[in-house]
Amino acid sequence: MGLNLYSRLGVSASFDSSHKYVTSPVLRSPVAFAALRATIAVYTLTVLLVTLIWQAVKLDTAQSYFSYFTYLSYIGVCAYYWASGVQTASYALRWRKAGAGAGYPLQRWPKILQALHVILQMTITTFPFLVTIVYWALLSSPSTFATQFSSWSNISVHALNSVWAFTEILLSNSPPAPWITIIPGVMILGAYLGVAYITKDTQGFYTYSFLDPHKEGPKLAGFIIGIAVGFIIIFCIVRGIVVLRQRWASRSGRILATHGDSASLGDDWEEVESPTSIEVGRKSGGGGHV
Repeated sequence: MGLNLYSRLGVSASFDSSHKYVTSPVLRSPVAFAALRATIAVYTLTVLLVTLIWQAVKLDTAQSYFSYFTYLSYIGVCAYYWASGVQTASYALRWRKAGAGAGYPLQRWPKILQALHVILQMTITTFPFLVTIVYWALLSSPSTFATQFSSWSNISVHALNSVWAFTEILLSNSPPAPWITIIPGVMILGAYLGVAYITKDTQGFYTYSFLDPHKEGPKLAGFIIGIAVGFIIIFCIVRGIVVLRQRWASRSGRILATHGDSASLGDDWEEVESPTSIEVGRKSGGGGHV
């Protein structure tokens, strides 16, 4: 059962042999891609630290900081970009020396960490859109842009979060999230309900007003189900975009199609061209590579 689960997540003895999680079809240099991920990692960490310190010093509300799904999901984005940035930087250093023989540490780590990386990557390409939609549709108010700080913080966590998600979706070679990752995604959302109601019990308020059963009544169930359905719809849309991105990259000559990894996920995965294969193509008169 355990091995079958790993297989469904795309985790095997040859995990990411095509280096999809650390390469980009647009930024062909792994060094540039590592720099981009590192920049986003630093910015998201800065946002988290500044907003937490601001709430602790200025607003005296830091005790509820980790009760909001907005910040929890943003921590996920920050964690992913730090993790992927380090892996990409490691790959870039090896790529400069070994070319096609390059690899990165995660490929040698235990399968559980590889599986968690796949799940985390799914969450940071779906949850930000959910946060953005719910906030601007239901929760934003005139206070959103009341001050320079509130404007910056709200744009950072309720708008740029989706930009960082699009960055991973469009600028990385990461494969489509396995369908099975819908399950942990829904479980995380369900677990957050526990956090919200524990916050109500311990701190006396609802993190999000639409979670108040006395105020919303029967509509509460609709909100909860709607958010779960919204997540699944976002997952499917994102997955479709990633498939289209892979096809575009393959047809434009930026990656070479292969069936080496398709057995585990049932998708059309592509193998990233190595510097060696690009050079061979040039010498043989082949064109179309960027």
